[in-house]
Amino acid sequence: MATNKPLVEIIEKIVNLDSHMRFAAIIDLKGNIIEGIMKEGKSSLESQRQEEHFCKQVADRRKMRQEFDKSLGKVRYVHVEREKVTQFVIYTKRKTLFVTIEPELSISRKMKIINSIKRITSSI
Repeated sequence: MATNKPLVEIIEKIVNLDSHMRFAAIIDLKGNIIEGIMKEGKSSLESQRQEEHFCKQVADRRKMRQEFDKSLGKVRYVHVEREKVTQFVIYTKRKTLFVTIEPELSISRKMKIINSIKRITSSI
């Protein structure tokens, strides 16, 4: 991943939003990770290969969901609860954000994080 200073700063802001954040990445429309940061003190639950594969699938799902944009409206974000991690996929105009968080947060706290991420990433 080549360093893109403004994107690094955006990812750092996202990872620092809450102490329960684990990982944040900006993904292009093809599913390539442009910039990503694992929160200090956290370890990845996936190998790098699995993470890259997952991000490719995120891009594919975004394309699939666009089929319903006309009738249902555009997807703003996707929230997945897993046993070991909470995953958010947030769509901006040209990029996709993939964020993981520890699962034990309240829904109101998670919504606050999503809204903060949307504000931080409104320009990308």
